[in-house]
Amino acid sequence: METLALEVELTDELRAMREAVRRFVDGELGPWAEEIDRSGEIPDGLIALMQRNGYCGMRLPVEYGGGGLSLFQYCIALEEFSRLHRAFTIAANYTSGMTPMAIARHGTPAQKEKFLRGFAAGKLKSGFALTEPEAGSDAASMRTRAERRGDGWVLNGRKHYISGGHVADVIMVMAVTDPEKRARGGITAFLVEKGMPGFSVTRVDTTIATDAIRLAELTFEDCVLPDSAVVGEVGNGFKVAMGSLNDGRMSVSCSCVGAAESLVERSIEHAKTRRTFGKLLAERQAIQWMLVDSAVDIAAARALCYDVLRRIERGEKVGSAGSMCKLFCSEMVGRVADRAVQIHGGMGVIRGFPVERFYRDVRHYRVGEGASEIQRIVIARDLLRGVRIED
Repeated sequence: METLALEVELTDELRAMREAVRRFVDGELGPWAEEIDRSGEIPDGLIALMQRNGYCGMRLPVEYGGGGLSLFQYCIALEEFSRLHRAFTIAANYTSGMTPMAIARHGTPAQKEKFLRGFAAGKLKSGFALTEPEAGSDAASMRTRAERRGDGWVLNGRKHYISGGHVADVIMVMAVTDPEKRARGGITAFLVEKGMPGFSVTRVDTTIATDAIRLAELTFEDCVLPDSAVVGEVGNGFKVAMGSLNDGRMSVSCSCVGAAESLVERSIEHAKTRRTFGKLLAERQAIQWMLVDSAVDIAAARALCYDVLRRIERGEKVGSAGSMCKLFCSEMVGRVADRAVQIHGGMGVIRGFPVERFYRDVRHYRVGEGASEIQRIVIARDLLRGVRIED
């Protein structure tokens, strides 16, 4: 699909990076994808391989051992990883996602030295804990509390549906520190390390996606934290988290583009070899139109994402454009996956075939990193600024 990839829109540097990541994916990651599907785990050996090839801590500052990549470069890498298996994008986010970037932007020198070097070396995995049983997108309803005690804090509460929370070495936990202010200056970000007294993983849920993608319930019972665990300023937790929102939305959006492109390529290959009633599927107009609709979807999604990424790199304020990307791309890849299953017929619904796994994996994108409905609320507020929007 090179003619639809809008390569003309990329700089020479971005194009070279795409080619390098694709060579790595095609040449090194195939056996690891098979191992992930077989074991239901993201192996430490994969993280070590990614680290040796410069794919741990990709966005972290060079002075801490990171790659110093821009958001655009990082999204190109995720797009390529997602062409083979979604687990590779999760492995990348362990060391370059919301928590590592929050530490890079808001952390103290000691926090940066301790954690960023660990991420870049592939020795630490991160997690981000916001969602609670009664507070998902409605973060103002958060019940997890951190109360000042002496020169530290005591954390109590429960978080759930935390991606990779069961394997994370350090988790950025959002907690209420001022019940009066709450979302307006009363929420603080804390770094909680695995093994801290009072912190436990109380449940691990498998999902609709591949078995390696799991969500954890985290419980904090009188978990004592030092003042040095605070990220940024006390009460500015939302600011810390919101600073990485566009990063997350654009990362998911480009991952959706890569997965969709892979699905279309697999569907084209199948259509060119599968015969029914004496004709190739590729000769049938019904199949052709499904492929065409998917190709148009992908071209539109990529054009939107790359335009927004360029604007972010220029330092422009993009408003709700990140939400537009996340909404359109997550919905788009669902349509493409559905068509791919239909084109593959029986093979498309059998466990063990990539298309069936892709179909399950991409469904999560419409829920995680802010559900489609939340993105629509964000966009509506931007469009109707000054008008009260009913939630």
